[in-house]
Amino acid sequence: MDYQTIIDKYYPEDNALRHVLITHSQSVAHMALQIVSSHPKLNLDPDFVLAAAMLHDIGIFRCDAPGIYCYGTEPYICHGRIGAELLRAEGLPRLARVCERHTGAGITRQEIEKQHLPLPDQDFLPETTEEKLICRTGFFNITEDEIDLYKITDKRLKLTFGQRMVGCGTVHVCSRDVSLPEFDMIVK
Repeated sequence: MDYQTIIDKYYPEDNALRHVLITHSQSVAHMALQIVSSHPKLNLDPDFVLAAAMLHDIGIFRCDAPGIYCYGTEPYICHGRIGAELLRAEGLPRLARVCERHTGAGITRQEIEKQHLPLPDQDFLPETTEEKLICRTGFFNITEDEIDLYKITDKRLKLTFGQRMVGCGTVHVCSRDVSLPEFDMIVK
């Protein structure tokens, strides 16, 4: 699966929105792939995880979120469903599930009804390990679950003067994972 071709199809212009999408998606991919490599017993496909991380927010361009350069008409809460529709049309149903289930770190039918959200009346909860991984790395969600992939207990952004000059920073992450309790990531 060539995620870059799909990004280029829906984000053909080199503009701020494309930069936001790619920067965020690369950050999610970096964190997700670190988890994949440090947890080989999960038997996750790194190519699928990379594509899922890079495409999980593909639907944002149709949303109204000017703060991140999205000038569409749909509410931002719909970006996962929109991305899922795009990816299903591309013949990528597994990636579509990641899109629709990562929004809000998963949304139940009851939450949709209670909050009158503009989403179909169904559960959008991550079910597969890959869905849970992208959901958690894309949102730093800290909820209890039956599969505790990577329990983030603390995170801190450090920006040195040099990092600010080149537009990156260091995220220091503390987790309950005994194989990797703390690590630093350079992010753009």
